[in-house]
Amino acid sequence: MEISTELQHLNALVEGGRAQKNLQTQQYLAFNLGDEDYGVDILRVQEIKSWVNVALIPNTPIYLCGVLSFRGMVIPVVDLRLRFGMAKKDYSPLTIVIVLTVTDAQRQTEKIIGIVVDAVSDTYTIAAENIKPSPDFGKQLNTSYLTGLVAIADKMLMILDIDALLSAKALA
Repeated sequence: MEISTELQHLNALVEGGRAQKNLQTQQYLAFNLGDEDYGVDILRVQEIKSWVNVALIPNTPIYLCGVLSFRGMVIPVVDLRLRFGMAKKDYSPLTIVIVLTVTDAQRQTEKIIGIVVDAVSDTYTIAAENIKPSPDFGKQLNTSYLTGLVAIADKMLMILDIDALLSAKALA
């Protein structure tokens, strides 16, 4: 499938997920980083885009790729591989940027941020009771950005708390 057709299909899945909001279940957009599967609340997804060159900002953390123009706004783009301490992967037209709405709890404001992921895999409707809390590994390993874990077929989907992961304080 051609990349633009695939992105149109994925964006249509996101739109369909927004329309099917249910209080007992929630829809998540699943994506991959290496061999790991992650999910974000589909209601936070603004768009799924293929990689475009970003404007680099000097003196920023290594995981901040730069900024790009999105619907007339300048938004930061965070490489989640680097944010999670994984090996850097070269960007190509097949690299995916998920544009998300993030809420800053301290300022009670919303901002738009792009995240670079290896691939988008699917959308899942998950009942709240199927999401298990993330394990407590003590102070040495911070899992505060995980909302929980859910087993789907033969894989584990880690549900991300994007507000905690991409807050101004966390990115500083």
